[in-house]
Amino acid sequence: MKIALVGSTGRIGRRILTEALTRGHHVTAIVRASSHKPDSRADLELKTGDVTNAESIVASAKGNVVLISAYGPARGGDYDEIVTAAGALVEAVGQNQPMRLIWVGGAGSLEVTPGVQLVDTSDFPPAYKKAALAHRDALGVFRKAPIDWTYVSPAAEIFEGTRTGKYRIGGDQLVVNEKGESRISMEDFAKAIIDEVEKPQFFRKRFTMAY
Repeated sequence: MKIALVGSTGRIGRRILTEALTRGHHVTAIVRASSHKPDSRADLELKTGDVTNAESIVASAKGNVVLISAYGPARGGDYDEIVTAAGALVEAVGQNQPMRLIWVGGAGSLEVTPGVQLVDTSDFPPAYKKAALAHRDALGVFRKAPIDWTYVSPAAEIFEGTRTGKYRIGGDQLVVNEKGESRISMEDFAKAIIDEVEKPQFFRKRFTMAY
């Protein structure tokens, strides 16, 4: 399958790239500058594009059937760009039909109890709150979008680890284990995303996963 990927040089994006290539997909990595190049590998193509500019993404993603965004500004950056990027990608995918959009979002907008989201709890880390609220606003953009989109939220804790190949899927509610923990490795998070690419289940929906 031909996949366009934004954010391929980030911690999660690198793992999505590896998972997709390992499973035999052709990936077009869309980077802002040619110096931000992921490793050279077979079935990997590099194109430049600006995730906040729809016309730029229309050109760089053309010919692919899925566009995955693992975009995120650096911590402390301009979090308003998250919502801008969501709108730009919706527009770009709309012009590049048939194409599906998969967005790597945050866990903050997952419900911990009915009507209460993780980001609104008293112990949510302040350092992550602006990003979480921006990703929540991005989810609102997608829910009004006339394209095929999927929003993927990680567990409350996502970490560099190993690929176990096992996880439990949820929808809009935080997935926790018997100890009340919500955890997933970046490697298994990437697997879940490519699983969704290959066997779509969540059209115009959000899903999450955890151990």
